[in-house]
Amino acid sequence: MKKLKVGIIFGGKSSEHEISIMSARNVYSSLDREKYEPILIGIGKNGKWYLQGDTYKFKASNSLKLFDNKTEVRLVSENNSTSVVSSVDSFSSRLDVVFPILHGTNGEDGTIQGLLKLANVPFVGAGVLGSAIGMDKDVAKRLLRDAKIPVAKFITLRQAQGKALRLGEELAFEEAKKKLGLPIFIKPANNGSSVGVSKVKSKDEFNKGLNEAFKYDNKILIEEGIDGREIECSVLGNDNPVASVPGEVITKHEFYSYEAKYFDESGSKTEIPAKLSPKIASKIQKMAVSAFKILNCEGMARVDFFLDKKGNIYVNEINTIPGFTNISMYPKLWEASGLSYEGLIDKLIDLAIERFNSEKKLQTSFV
Repeated sequence: MKKLKVGIIFGGKSSEHEISIMSARNVYSSLDREKYEPILIGIGKNGKWYLQGDTYKFKASNSLKLFDNKTEVRLVSENNSTSVVSSVDSFSSRLDVVFPILHGTNGEDGTIQGLLKLANVPFVGAGVLGSAIGMDKDVAKRLLRDAKIPVAKFITLRQAQGKALRLGEELAFEEAKKKLGLPIFIKPANNGSSVGVSKVKSKDEFNKGLNEAFKYDNKILIEEGIDGREIECSVLGNDNPVASVPGEVITKHEFYSYEAKYFDESGSKTEIPAKLSPKIASKIQKMAVSAFKILNCEGMARVDFFLDKKGNIYVNEINTIPGFTNISMYPKLWEASGLSYEGLIDKLIDLAIERFNSEKKLQTSFV
């Protein structure tokens, strides 16, 4: 059986560069070598693409940096085939499918998806529109709200002339407090892994939170704080997506911050499956699939919820390229649902090829 050549693209110009490397290492290690031949492509923080040829070193290393390999590569599409090519050492290899494991900006927002679509190669995960919507928390929340999916109340701000503006007026702390109560959360509209997120209880914290969020995006959200449990649910599929068992994140921090997620081993724990009544668990699963469809997602996504003390469920956000690190919830929830890590990777690649073949049947010329 001919092995499929799987391009694993990771790293990137993003605040989540290091998390992407952690995720890519796990995806690489889980590929069945009887079925697949991995080709590692690391995108540096300078935006350049490098072939990562020493695959053993990649598997064994704990480094969160790309290797010293400076062999630059590019994608070339010709004769109904896409290859990764280097003009320096005459390296060339076709790509049968791409697994973009790029978190955050330029990886999860439709940018790389558009490039791969133009390159005419199947790729894992949501397409251009679903990726862009999922990445932009403002757009995603408005679509969910219009579809009667409960979300936390929020205010969207843009940065103009050094000020945080809403409808052309500078937003004051007192206005946010009146509309949303305290505490409130301030976060970049387009980012992930809780980078740039602040929990705010005072005016000083409010101003600091605005400055922190605006480091990462020119559009930010101010959200009401919901006192509740943090529940996550994985979704898998194209036209007929299914949901995993829900899991719960329990953190000792003020909230599930970047440090709590990845670097403080005792800062949080997960409970899989979450201790929920069958009724609540089922409702969360159905809501996760609904959110997945409403936001035009495909392939995979992790949907994050808040469950308050009254039993109300709110969608917090959707992640179209969820983490694949050792502690990431997306694969762990599927393992608890009976799908192994290796089986999950197989399924995601199958879904990518299924969508690609379906799109090939569409007519692209009128004459």
